[in-house]
Amino acid sequence: MTEHTQTQSPKKLFIKTYGCQMNVYDSDRMKDVLKPLGYAPTDTPEGADLVVLNTCHIREKATEKVFSELGQLKRMKADTGGKMTIAVAGCVAQAEGAEIKRRQPAVDLVLGPQSYHKLPEMIAKVSRETGDVLETEFDVQEKFDALPIKREVEGKSAFVSIQEGCDKFCTFCVVPYTRGAEFSRDVDSIIAEVRGLASQGVKEITLLGQNVNAFHGAAPSGEEGEWGLGQLLRHMSKIGGLERLRFTTSHPKDMDDDLISAFGELDVLMPYFHLPVQAGSNKILKSMNRSHTAESYIETMKKVREQRPDIALASDFIVGFPGETDEDFEATMDLVREVKYASAYSFKYSKRPGTPGAEMFGQVDEAVKDERLQRLQALIREQTKEFNEQQIGRTIPVLFTHNGKLEGQALGKSPYMQSVHVENAQNLIGEIVDVEIVGATLSSLTGILKK
Repeated sequence: MTEHTQTQSPKKLFIKTYGCQMNVYDSDRMKDVLKPLGYAPTDTPEGADLVVLNTCHIREKATEKVFSELGQLKRMKADTGGKMTIAVAGCVAQAEGAEIKRRQPAVDLVLGPQSYHKLPEMIAKVSRETGDVLETEFDVQEKFDALPIKREVEGKSAFVSIQEGCDKFCTFCVVPYTRGAEFSRDVDSIIAEVRGLASQGVKEITLLGQNVNAFHGAAPSGEEGEWGLGQLLRHMSKIGGLERLRFTTSHPKDMDDDLISAFGELDVLMPYFHLPVQAGSNKILKSMNRSHTAESYIETMKKVREQRPDIALASDFIVGFPGETDEDFEATMDLVREVKYASAYSFKYSKRPGTPGAEMFGQVDEAVKDERLQRLQALIREQTKEFNEQQIGRTIPVLFTHNGKLEGQALGKSPYMQSVHVENAQNLIGEIVDVEIVGATLSSLTGILKK
C-alpha cells in the first residue's frame, strides 16, 4: 500500500514557519510524519494540497499576522474548490485554537506544538469529514515516542530537539502556557536520531530546547539515573562524522559547572554561547521572576570565558519592562559593557495576554522604550562590529552552507556563528574549510581560501 502511494504523483505540502529554531525543527518533523502519506514539500502555497502555518506566539501581534495570512489562504482555497487543506500549528494554535476556528472557518486543522505527530490521523478525519480537528492538549512524551527515528535532511547542519517546555514562568513570557512543563527526552532516543543524521553526512548538530540546559534525560540503557547536558555533549562528541556541536537556548538558573567545563574540554563544541539575561537591574529581574541576579549572571559568563577565552557570547534583552526607571536601564547598559557581547537580540517590552507582566503597574511610555532600545542596540552594534573585526587576519574553519548572490561565491558559518562570504568556493558546499578572514562588517565576514 505504501509503495503504491509513493509511486503516484506526490501531494504538495507547504509549511510556513514562524519564530524560533524549535519551530524549524517541528516543521521538519511534520514533513517526516507526512511523507508516508505521499506529501512532498513545495516552495509556494499556490496549488498546495496541504498548507501548514507553524506559528510563534512570542513576538508582538503574532495572532494578527496569522489571521492576515489565513485571509490570503482562504482565497487560494476557494480557487481550488475547497480542495486545499489548511492547518494552523504551533504556539498561536495552542493559545488561540478555539478563536482561530471561530474567526476563520476555512481552517481545517488546529494543533498545538505537542500534537503534530497526530497530523496523519487528523488529515484522515478531515478527508472523511468526521472527528475533532482541534488538538491542543499537552502530550509531549507521546509526541516524541510517535515520531519516526529516521529523518531525511538537506544540507550538513541539523537541529535536534532534546527538551521542551518551561517551568520558569517569567512574568513577560507565554512559553509555559503554550509549550507546557519542562520535559527531557531519554538519551537513547536522542543518540539514535543523531547517529542517523551523522550517517547521512550531517556535520553540525544544534541541540534545541526552551531551556536546553535544564535537560535531564533518562540515562542510556544499562545505566541508572539521568544525564545532564554536559554528559550528553561529551557522549555526542564521540559520534563519528560530527564535527560541530551547538546548543540553544539556555537559562542562567540551569548553568552548572559540568556544562561550563565542556566548553574547555570539547573541540567539537563551538565557541558560541547564547544566555539570555533580559535586564541588568536586579529589581527588574526580580519583577520578571528571572531567578538570577546581574552579579550571578556576570559570574557565569566569566566562568565560560575562562574555559574558552575566544568564545562569542550572546544574549537577549527586554527594555521598558513595567517599572523600569532610567537607573534600571543604565544597569542594563553597564552589564552589556562589562560582559562584551558578540551579538544580542533586544526588544521593547510588549504585553502578552494572560501573562502577569501585562497587568503590572508602571507600564513604560512607548517613546521612552524607543529611545532606550536605540541606545542599547547602538552599544550592541558597536561590540558586534568590534568582535567581528577581531577575526581579520585569523584563519578559521568555515562550514559552507549555500551559494552566494555573486557568481562563484559561497556562504558559510564560522565557529562563532558569523556569516562568511568567500569567492571561488562554489564547489565547497557542505565542506568545512580553513578560510583567512580579510574583511569584517557588522553583519558578516569576508574571507579567502587558504592555498
